[in-house]
Amino acid sequence: MPDARAAYVARRDALVVSLRARDAAEPLGLAKSTSNLFRDRSEGSKQRLDLHDFCHVIEVNADHGWVDVEGLCTYEDLVAGTLVHDAMPAVVPQLKTITIGGAAAGVGIEATSFRHGLVHDTLLEMEVVLPHGELVTCAPRNDRRDLFFGFPNSYGTLGYALRLRARVLPVKPYVRVEHARVQDAERFFDLLAARCAGPADFVDGVVFNANDYVVNTGTFVGEAPWCSDYTFEKIYYKSLLEKDVDYLTVHDYLWRWDTDWFWCSKNLFAQNPLVRRMLGRERLNSRTYTRVMRFNSRWGFTRGLSRLRGRHPESVIQDVDIPLARAPEFLSFFIREVGVLPIWVCPIGPEKHDSTFPLYPLHSQGLYVNFGFWDVVESATAHEPGHFNRLIEGKVLELGGIKSLYSDCYFDRETFARAYAIDQYQALKTKYDPQHRALDLYDKCVLRA
Repeated sequence: MPDARAAYVARRDALVVSLRARDAAEPLGLAKSTSNLFRDRSEGSKQRLDLHDFCHVIEVNADHGWVDVEGLCTYEDLVAGTLVHDAMPAVVPQLKTITIGGAAAGVGIEATSFRHGLVHDTLLEMEVVLPHGELVTCAPRNDRRDLFFGFPNSYGTLGYALRLRARVLPVKPYVRVEHARVQDAERFFDLLAARCAGPADFVDGVVFNANDYVVNTGTFVGEAPWCSDYTFEKIYYKSLLEKDVDYLTVHDYLWRWDTDWFWCSKNLFAQNPLVRRMLGRERLNSRTYTRVMRFNSRWGFTRGLSRLRGRHPESVIQDVDIPLARAPEFLSFFIREVGVLPIWVCPIGPEKHDSTFPLYPLHSQGLYVNFGFWDVVESATAHEPGHFNRLIEGKVLELGGIKSLYSDCYFDRETFARAYAIDQYQALKTKYDPQHRALDLYDKCVLRA
């Protein structure tokens, strides 16, 4: 542990010296070989900051419930580093390649979120390098607390987290998962809320269609009568309609969605048994699918095929958070107007939100519900660019919700400013990036700079 911390400090100090020596003429951008942003970006002239060496777990202190980890560490490596201590990060986003720094600067969620909130709710401290090269430590009660609370949803426009201290939870070897199936939306959301009020360790759900809903409740157990394997031939989301109870190792439970990118692997024919065997276990994961998706986005194969068939495609890849009381209304709208199915549903607590994090405000008391939907809508009629995404954005704000900014956004500046507290953001920008060496949040997330 002392060696890991000393190595981090050496890398950190060298980076600071290098960053301070850079020319401020071009905007700063992060050099990454992988990304979990799902929007096409303009590859304009930028200075690329290479942080790929900041990918290590520094220290796990399970007795005191925290882990120190570098910002470019993926959750795959972070989980591996904590499980050997019989612990896990309090919230583990669904895909292995998500980095903890990315989840802190964006928004991260999973089935523990009903109790522990979003990833940024689980952070205890961050060491952030500002765009002009200053290094600051921010925490909820120090003199940089405005940056600590303003960092989530800033997407690298205020700086980059080099080291984070995050809460960890004790684990047992296995997770028992119960799948409760219901046939209408009202019962689904009532059951979701009831499970969140109970002793469960994990709660999420899936909307398969207007008549098929499943609430999944996971509980740590010390022993298991069997363990299912969804890393190769079997597909996890299909088991939700086939099994009442299931058992997984804690490792496999945390990555249950990654093998098939939830269900999006179907778009790459990876759920076909023959294709699945040809790919092999080692390539059935979000890392492979993301590479294929980016290749297709760059060359436009599926767009071309749609045009040949006289269809007009639009990617609808979004996660939106809606107050529980308005969730049935949103779901009814979404099925009627958009129709992408299945939909992942994940409750977000704790039950009282005080909007401490101004750039991602959750205002109402009680649970929020995250709806995740990721597919392409094809229509015979041509619409304005982003037609279906614009419909979703308008409905989310109408219902008092908010949406993540990792994918396409179509807000005008005024609406964006109201939804994401841009007055407070600009105050942080002036204080922590006075030279505007990093991009502006609207330019990056909406204009795709």
